[in-house]
Amino acid sequence: MSKAKIAKVYTEPFPASRFIGKCYTNADRVDGMFGAHWDAWHEQGWFDQIDPSGNNHAIGLMYEDGDFDTTFQYWIGYFMPADATVPEGFAHVDFPASELGVCWVHGKEEDIFGQEGSCGEKLEKKYTLNANWCFERYTDRLDSPDKKGKVILDICFFIK
Repeated sequence: MSKAKIAKVYTEPFPASRFIGKCYTNADRVDGMFGAHWDAWHEQGWFDQIDPSGNNHAIGLMYEDGDFDTTFQYWIGYFMPADATVPEGFAHVDFPASELGVCWVHGKEEDIFGQEGSCGEKLEKKYTLNANWCFERYTDRLDSPDKKGKVILDICFFIK
């Protein structure tokens, strides 16, 4: 059982956006995780290629949809304006304006990841989820530990 707790649940509008990044599947896991790919993103400067301004926050995105492929996908990249240019070598997914259900997962950094199931269950008590898409949103709350060394990770689901 995780030591992390869901500290806050709310909704907010999500503007039409283009997610630009690279897609990974279960076959791309290294020791069961995607951390090595995050390291490569930083080493290769790929975030800077998508958004040279450096003002964006990286978001890991997971997707599973029966429309064209039911293979688990894990995306690394940035949400950008809907008309953003996709640099060569990157893929993209366009999202219409919608509503997000947001959970703040509070705990030690080693405990806050992988809480999508708990967050989805919590959100489903009040909202209808578009469970094909969810993502981790990295904000200043993740970089600012409280007095007990705990941080907050946002886990977001698109809701209907």
